[in-house]
Amino acid sequence: MPGGRPRSFDTDAALDRALEVFWRHGYEGTSLTDLTTAMGINRPSLYAAFGNKEELFGKVLARYLDGPGAYAADALAAPTGREVVERLIHGAVDLTSGENTPRGCLCVNSVHACGPDAHAVRQDAIAVRKAGEAALRRRLEQATDLPSHHDPATLAALVHTITDGIAVQAASGRGHAELQQIGTLALRALLA
Repeated sequence: MPGGRPRSFDTDAALDRALEVFWRHGYEGTSLTDLTTAMGINRPSLYAAFGNKEELFGKVLARYLDGPGAYAADALAAPTGREVVERLIHGAVDLTSGENTPRGCLCVNSVHACGPDAHAVRQDAIAVRKAGEAALRRRLEQATDLPSHHDPATLAALVHTITDGIAVQAASGRGHAELQQIGTLALRALLA
């Protein structure tokens, strides 16, 4: 027996549009109407293809990490510890204050702007951020070019604190050029 009508929309394109809406407005600031309007689908199609709003956000979060946020995983492949840190900080500036992206970071916004009703979404975003910090710590443990007084776990936490701060500043309207200057100064202080 056939499984119903085939989808009349491109699921990848719909996910990209949902990503942008969540990124701009946060999880709780995004309504189902916002999503269906941006995605060009009705609610039954959204539920059939992506599940409820929380499940859709999980799919969007994975898409974000594989798409716009992939710079972080790419940075870990840099040949030196210094380059890893540089790529992470400058990548955060480019991602969160770029001309073609919403301001701020989807993960940072989701952690800070979710109330008790969105606990699971907040926990998912926290888990993603913790995994990123743990991966950075492991990479920095392998680095031989960093000053010996740098503890990899503390340095990883500090780099994440700086990139989170960059995202918050970008979401508050601070410009790309100014954030690049802040990132450069942070790197000088970090890697001295």
